[in-house]
Amino acid sequence: MFETLNKHIQDTLVERKSRRSRLVTKDGRCNIEYGNIKYSKHFAFLADFWTTFVEIRWRFVLFIFIASFTLSWFIFGLLWYWIARSNGDLTWQNPPVDHTPCIDNVGGLTTAFLYSLETQTTIGYGGRALTPLCPGAVALLIIQSLLGAIINCFMCGIILSKISLPKKRAKTITFSDMAVISSRNGALCLSIRVANLRKTLMIGSQLYGKLLRTTYTPDGETIIMDQVNIDFTVDAGKDNLFFVCPLTLYHIIDKSSPFFEMAVDTLHKQEFELVVFLDGTAESTSSSCQVRTSFIPQEIMWGYNFLPIISRSKEGKYRVDFSNFSKVVPIVTPHCAYCFHNIKGHHLHSRDGFDNLGFEVIDIDPPNVTKL
Repeated sequence: MFETLNKHIQDTLVERKSRRSRLVTKDGRCNIEYGNIKYSKHFAFLADFWTTFVEIRWRFVLFIFIASFTLSWFIFGLLWYWIARSNGDLTWQNPPVDHTPCIDNVGGLTTAFLYSLETQTTIGYGGRALTPLCPGAVALLIIQSLLGAIINCFMCGIILSKISLPKKRAKTITFSDMAVISSRNGALCLSIRVANLRKTLMIGSQLYGKLLRTTYTPDGETIIMDQVNIDFTVDAGKDNLFFVCPLTLYHIIDKSSPFFEMAVDTLHKQEFELVVFLDGTAESTSSSCQVRTSFIPQEIMWGYNFLPIISRSKEGKYRVDFSNFSKVVPIVTPHCAYCFHNIKGHHLHSRDGFDNLGFEVIDIDPPNVTKL
């Protein structure tokens, strides 16, 4: 029991460590922090306030939405209360019977707040109304109406912009959990599967990758985040993809590939992160979006291939089985790219037999058998 618990704790710690070491998480978020930013630089976020409001979390947007309207109602309620008090309209001021108020039925702070709310939201219950006696009250009515319209437009624009963010469309595009390395069409390839969960297409889709790793220059300089381009392609080419069904991306491991020097027994000992990007335009909204994910060495399986997921029914319809989207099967694969190009028969998961030189050949005398 304790061994199982200890193993579970170790696996959890390893998983958390891998999450912290990622630059890009599996769902596409960037794991990076900014420090020692000059105080004056923070005003740049206020100068670009629209982008700041669109990118903040929903909880803050809702708080700002509620606070902006409530504060505006309360502040203008205080102004209406001040106008009513200046004119002697309040109840505790005991106005005479023939007194003409600036605002009918506003005799205290509560009624002034209700009148402010009814004015800005254009409710107009009819119990409280402005009279033409006070020019200052007319001017305040115009100012509150204009400011209320500005707040309405601003908050509606923020909410609509957040709802229609292109990254929400990216949530319906998914990558396989693992990447695989196997032989395909006479080449050793690293393969990744990607699928569009909506029936609407992604127009002008482009696929590419970046290999992030720490490198050391001959001068002794350490480059923490060295980026190497990784080219991906599909069977139909790398440009103008017909993204109507799941696609399998291929990266050919040749002498120019950073994976050429790796092998099945050294792959998981490497320290790198493969970030894959898909850029495209949503057909329904015409908004550009980018989908990204990452793979660490422990998420790359050497000598495996993806299961097929596309079939055709008797009615002639094409069917995609997403239960096999990330499932893999072992396949005969060279141990390394060098073996693939130079050594034949040196394969992983090979079904061919071979001689074990550790066995010693000895002669066995036949047993005595009595024939009847």
